[in-house]
Amino acid sequence: MGMESILSLCGGLALFLYGMHMMSDGLEAVAGEKMKQILEKLTSSTIKGVLVGTLITAIIQSSSATTVMLVGFVNSGLMALENTVGVIMGANIGTTMTGILMSIGISDIAPLIAIAGVCLIMFTKDEKKNNLGIVIAGLGILFLGMNMMSDAMRGMRDNQTFINLITTLRNPILGVLVGTVFTALIQSSSASIGILQALAMAGLVTLDNGIYVMFGFAIGTCVTAVIASIGANANAKRVTFIHLAFNVIGTVAFVILCQFIPYVQFFQNMFPNSPEAQIANAFLVFKVVTTVMLVPFTKQLVDLSRKVVKDTEEAVDKRPSISDRAVSISGYHFGAAAIAISLIREEVNYMYDIAKKNVEMAFDAVLENTDKYDAAIDKNEDELDRLNSEVSQYISSILGQISTVDSDVISGYFRIVGNIERIGDHATNFADYTKFFLSRKERLSDRAQAEVVEMKKVTLDSMSLLEGDRRDDAATMLVSVAKAEQEIDDITDNYRNAQMDRMKTTTCSPEASVVYAEMLTDFERIGDHLLNIAEEFARMYPSK
Repeated sequence: MGMESILSLCGGLALFLYGMHMMSDGLEAVAGEKMKQILEKLTSSTIKGVLVGTLITAIIQSSSATTVMLVGFVNSGLMALENTVGVIMGANIGTTMTGILMSIGISDIAPLIAIAGVCLIMFTKDEKKNNLGIVIAGLGILFLGMNMMSDAMRGMRDNQTFINLITTLRNPILGVLVGTVFTALIQSSSASIGILQALAMAGLVTLDNGIYVMFGFAIGTCVTAVIASIGANANAKRVTFIHLAFNVIGTVAFVILCQFIPYVQFFQNMFPNSPEAQIANAFLVFKVVTTVMLVPFTKQLVDLSRKVVKDTEEAVDKRPSISDRAVSISGYHFGAAAIAISLIREEVNYMYDIAKKNVEMAFDAVLENTDKYDAAIDKNEDELDRLNSEVSQYISSILGQISTVDSDVISGYFRIVGNIERIGDHATNFADYTKFFLSRKERLSDRAQAEVVEMKKVTLDSMSLLEGDRRDDAATMLVSVAKAEQEIDDITDNYRNAQMDRMKTTTCSPEASVVYAEMLTDFERIGDHLLNIAEEFARMYPSK
């Protein structure tokens, strides 16, 4: 095999892997944040999970990418371990699609597929069509790479050393080991099957001496998920274990099965003139039968993973930072944007709850004229400052690595985080006013107290409008918050006028009047920040 053939082989493999990467990125951009919602809705049962996993992996042609996504979701606490099992099984079926398409001659029109995708990328301004073009172009490039590999390997037909090597692979243990190591190196069972088919099309391999290597591909593809789970929590590692256990059990079962039934001969008889079809269909049946065999044992697989991967001693008194719970987005793996946005949304909701608690305690401090809430308010304010810094830094670190649509959403959350932090500051201001009254041994007049009671009620009612997941009715929420903000403005004007009347009748001391005016300003500013959040949310999630 000359240098030209070696370069052609390496170039073909590079095109294949790059095409797969394009398909993954294209689907990520199309689905983006919706990926988690899709998985949540469609993985309520193992069978649904199998279908979802099959479909996603059939599109992106990488069970490794799908499994890494699941590791990320579970590590981030965004998906239950039990819901991943069906998706893992389906991913192993979906990864056979490349081989099936290759066996029916799709590679013959690979240039046309690539051209169609490039046309969508170059000549459409619509981002969704553009991303769809990336998926299609990636598919075409993938098969162009497959054709290059097949052509490069034809020259090895007369290489006796290579032929002798292939012959030794009839040994089950050696064949599985070679398949495992090879796929672990290139981290793609789809690429491995493609290379095996290319060898078969070049007349270098038959299903007889390639069957055990093919079984080894299933184990080798688990390496990517194993790498992704390093440093992740126990549940994320369990996802990897389930993926590995599924493929090891299937491989062992089929190696034994091949000793007693004519598995190879069945496909050779069914597709006598197409060695690539023999390989593709033997791999498909291997994956489907393994899935059917293990679906009834989903619970047992989860229980086994918990026994093998023990829970670690983790601190429960401190909430893990967003960076600790996030799988690194480096390399832009499939599902990364969904993980990032879900984590940010969760952290924003957590911050909002803290801010609301501080607002309530701050009003109570003024009404009760006490400093008993100071320690709790200060602790919450420190937590808000910490979260504001952490979330802002996390957002800054990922903005340049995701699609335009998703980056717009994340930028919106960046601005929302700032508004929540400012609400917390106004709550702290309120609590500080109590210190003034205590130091002067004064308190608000009964009339002013009654006004503060109404301010507290209106503020908390307004803040409640932004609680929960309101993505589907953000526009309606904006209308409600805008109305509440106008009510806060009207109340502020009325209470300022009432305060002026009290000052004229000397009901309030001048110092207390100044402090009360500042309270009204903080009250009004909280309303402004609530409206800012609602407007940002409505912009991020416009009505369909």
